[in-house]
Amino acid sequence: MNQIALAADFAIIIVVATAIGLIARQLGQPTIIAYIVTGVVLGPVMFDVVTDEGLVDVMAELGLGFLLFLLGMKMRFDDIREILKPITNIAIGQTVLQTALAFLIAWALGVFGTVEILVIALATVFGATPVIVKVLTDKDEITSLPGKIDVGVLIVQDIYLVVVLALFAADSLDNAGEIAQTLAVIFVMMGFIGLFSIASSRYLLPRVFRRIADNKDVFLIVAIAWAFFFIAIAEGFDLSVEVGAFLAGISLAQLPYSKELEDRITPITDFFILVFFASIGLQIESAASLFAYWREAIIASLVLMIGNFWIMFYLIDREDFSVETSFLGSINMVQVSEFSLVVGALAITQGYIGDDVLGYLTLMALLTMTVSTYIIAYNHAIYERVAPWFSRFESADQEDRTLREYRDHAVAIGYDEVTERALPILEERYGTVVVVDRKTSHIAELEEESRYDYVFGDFRHTEVRKAAGLKNASFVLSSSVQTEVNEALLEEVDDDATVFVEAERINDARMLYDRGATYVIMSTYLTAMKLNDYLEQYFTDREAFDESIAADIERIERRGGTIAEREDRETGLDVDIDPRKLGGGD
Repeated sequence: MNQIALAADFAIIIVVATAIGLIARQLGQPTIIAYIVTGVVLGPVMFDVVTDEGLVDVMAELGLGFLLFLLGMKMRFDDIREILKPITNIAIGQTVLQTALAFLIAWALGVFGTVEILVIALATVFGATPVIVKVLTDKDEITSLPGKIDVGVLIVQDIYLVVVLALFAADSLDNAGEIAQTLAVIFVMMGFIGLFSIASSRYLLPRVFRRIADNKDVFLIVAIAWAFFFIAIAEGFDLSVEVGAFLAGISLAQLPYSKELEDRITPITDFFILVFFASIGLQIESAASLFAYWREAIIASLVLMIGNFWIMFYLIDREDFSVETSFLGSINMVQVSEFSLVVGALAITQGYIGDDVLGYLTLMALLTMTVSTYIIAYNHAIYERVAPWFSRFESADQEDRTLREYRDHAVAIGYDEVTERALPILEERYGTVVVVDRKTSHIAELEEESRYDYVFGDFRHTEVRKAAGLKNASFVLSSSVQTEVNEALLEEVDDDATVFVEAERINDARMLYDRGATYVIMSTYLTAMKLNDYLEQYFTDREAFDESIAADIERIERRGGTIAEREDRETGLDVDIDPRKLGGGD
């Protein structure tokens, strides 16, 4: 296929997906459905005008890679340490029980052979990582407790997927020695790359990103280059693109700059994900193979979704999480993954199954992913309806292992002369103060002081505001005169919160007051008031005037020392930043 044809295929996918996506948006439905429908419409099932070869295949692979890269950047060790043990217990139990359930369902249908049943059981145990992560991210729930549980289980499933693929890559299912050798090599390679990822996040990346974080363009390019570097290493070790991208994301997640990176990587990820979901529809060979076992696929999909829910609910509830967390974490994981198609395709290559069984797996994946997308989108509404019935599962001593979240704290936007002098007062009044700043030198100064929590990044970015806990703040002080920054915080902050913002012009001040600001700082008026105080002191109390001037000189000298220290760092003297301080947390 020539380059013009490849470009045309790619252009067709983008145009059709955009059109169908606009319709889905108007109907209030997730765009993922539109992307999958795009692949079905353009693929062999309907018009057969696009294939998943060449550019489309590469872009789809990159889409999944970027999604796993973004997922890795959300996996800060401090965030999951408290729930790591229960997640491991849930994931292992889920893998065993759902594999057994899938085996029993395939056997009960009575139309498949023994080897086919084994393939189906191994293929249908995975959750749909792209669907779950994408929808939960869009809903701003990926970092919630149910979201973290689901992501943890998906990570274990990804490891299980490697084992399954290695199993089917062997020349024979009876060759235990070859299977064991293949698995050993894979685990050693993953361990090596994982250790390199962790070591980089501690010793290499903080130094590199501290020097470039103030340059927004270089900041993003280096992050993407880091992802491709790990992808290249993974491919060199015959591992998947997803493994390399995920490990690259994990190493960046431990930096104080990860929230800023998340917000910048997300639009790129969304673009590639469009092609990835469209490619799922393109993989279906024909309508005949797709619908060969359509009745069995519908029955199995229904039973599996119900069974998977109750298996997950039992396992999460057993770890003493609340009923709501157990319900939400379970209902998000009821689908059959697109990875079932990967396993099925490899099984066909090895001669274990035929095209009709692959069609059965494909139809199950499409049915369950389509339905579960809506289920995840409306999971809270569903829980509200069934909560009275599920409350019977709540035990007296059951409580969530909730992760630390900021609440009733103070947020300071910008670390300058205005906010620096106010921070001790805010700390005394509210206890916890979170400073948001875009300058690496200011972050280094805050880290050295070890007194206030901080978040690196542009406050206009959603992930940065979330990391600072803006919605739960009781007091917000903004030293930024950018109206879009102050408008964003006034729109998002709680109505009962006290908000001090800064403005340069009278019209901006009026607008901010109209938006709900408690007090608008006008630097020109404050300067006039300060000058008036100095003049009064000079003429009435010369001693107090001299003391005020001395205090100002001392403060200026201290700030000057900070600038000198920053220049020293820029010439080679490094100040290590503890990534655990990002967003606070004990």
